[in-house]
Amino acid sequence: MERSGIILAAGDGRRLRPFIQQLRGDALPKQYVRFGGRRSLLEQTIRRAELLIPPDRLFTVVGRHHLAFREAVLQLTGRPPGTVIIQPANKDTGPGILLPLLHLTARHPEAVVAIFPSDHSISEEALFMGYVDLACRVVEQDPAQLVLLGVEPQAPEPEYGYIVPGRRLMDGVGGVKRVVRFVEKPDLAEAEQLIDSGALWNTFVMVVQGAALLDLIRRLAPGLYQEFSRFRQAIGSGEEQAAEEVYRTVESLNFSREVLERMMPTDPLRVTVLPVRGVSWSDWGSEQRLVTGLLKTAAARGTGPLYFGPPAEGTDLKAEKTM
Repeated sequence: MERSGIILAAGDGRRLRPFIQQLRGDALPKQYVRFGGRRSLLEQTIRRAELLIPPDRLFTVVGRHHLAFREAVLQLTGRPPGTVIIQPANKDTGPGILLPLLHLTARHPEAVVAIFPSDHSISEEALFMGYVDLACRVVEQDPAQLVLLGVEPQAPEPEYGYIVPGRRLMDGVGGVKRVVRFVEKPDLAEAEQLIDSGALWNTFVMVVQGAALLDLIRRLAPGLYQEFSRFRQAIGSGEEQAAEEVYRTVESLNFSREVLERMMPTDPLRVTVLPVRGVSWSDWGSEQRLVTGLLKTAAARGTGPLYFGPPAEGTDLKAEKTM
């Protein structure tokens, strides 16, 4: 099976907006900010994903309003034609995954798909992508699995999501385990108990056969799937107008809550977790985690003060033809 990928970059980063506004003087979404003067989180995610997936099979979904920022356009310009998918509005992760998934499966119907959020900091990138490669091999061997990557926690973190693993699948490869349950944002005491019981941080990085994921959404979120049916028919001719029409009426839907958590325990597509060890992973969703992560990185590299780049120009820019 061929491998493809989706990068989720359509979020607005509202929790970090006041922090970025204070630092830069604008509201550039966090995934485009070059924290520390290095690559942006989106650029890091793209580079990391391309260790495993060819650029022309790596689809990035972004918000249309992101294109008002020069820095966002510059980071997206040059991507292979048709791989930057522009979402008319932010309707949470359900539509945010389904929109690029429909584009991807229209071109690569048999693909195994790896899905990556664009706001994560990962130090050991090659090691992490080795685990993604292993998850791909699990799905290639058994297309009835959806494999999540769960990182061994470094400390109790109340703002993270946790995966409670069960027994190891004896018929699988790579040490994947069944998912017993998901726990979202526990309090500190519960987070400590979860870690003691072997729970993992949920990275939301997942690998699944594309057609199987479409079928899963059809069964567990039929309203969302039906809304997008007219868009699916328009791919290749008039999809922009069809997307506009869909997003005017489609309801917001959270993929984790409405799809992943409803898969267990009877769904034929099994949700499993691959434990990830030896990787320093952080979701930069809050000011405290972002600054802590930057300070650790600066200390490890012996670099100077933090630098956040110049303010983005607020001019309206059109997406380049290469998108």
